[in-house]
Amino acid sequence: MSEVLLKTDKLCKTFSNGGLQQHVLKNIDLQLYRGDFTVIMGASGAGKSTLLYALSGMDTPSIGSITFGDAVISDLSQDGLAVFRRDHCGFVFQQIYLIDGMSVMDNVLSAGLLVNKDKKDKKAVVSRAKELFAAVDISEETQNKFPAQISGGEAQRVGIVRALINNPEILFADEPTGALNSQTGLDVLDTLTKFNEQGQSVVMVTHDMRSARRGNRILYLKDGVILGECDLGKYVHGDESRHEKLSDFLTEMGW
Repeated sequence: MSEVLLKTDKLCKTFSNGGLQQHVLKNIDLQLYRGDFTVIMGASGAGKSTLLYALSGMDTPSIGSITFGDAVISDLSQDGLAVFRRDHCGFVFQQIYLIDGMSVMDNVLSAGLLVNKDKKDKKAVVSRAKELFAAVDISEETQNKFPAQISGGEAQRVGIVRALINNPEILFADEPTGALNSQTGLDVLDTLTKFNEQGQSVVMVTHDMRSARRGNRILYLKDGVILGECDLGKYVHGDESRHEKLSDFLTEMGW
């Protein structure tokens, strides 16, 4: 039985828009398991990103609870949520948000040294960064460049290194290939898959079937509720049955 990493109980999120209440998430009961590659799919406006932001502590629910381990993170203050995100979560977005005036390496080290502030830990952070850069095929020459000097695919892989520098228990990815061309998007998916195979828990929002096939668990969100889920099993390169199974599932969901 897989270990439950994070769970929600009657999770709701409501926004006020011109005096009207917009119910984006509705009574979601969900468990995320350690080591899974969980994919959240659904039409535009279904609440995919809102759910990811709530699960990761980037936003707070209107009603209901979110529990990580023994901690009810939905009860934390904003400062408490910031510490939770820093210590337990990594984030990869469609927009990469690297700091222009810092080298690629310094962009990563700045995140690592937020947690490891003691000077004696700096060598360990640098060593971890170099290991991760090697794992995503970012050369030492590229590590010394500035963000404007590297390609979009390289920048997204740098973003993944930055997200993983502090050994997060969950990596959250929101449309990580959305701004990339086909080949560079594939490189990023290969990178996420590689780390998941090494045990990294991943939660990814996507509308792209090619990206979704990398997950072992697909959740389909519609009008703020989880309409269904599909178990694809662990990713195997070249397994065309995954595409057929996912396609059948999405058709059933009304995709």
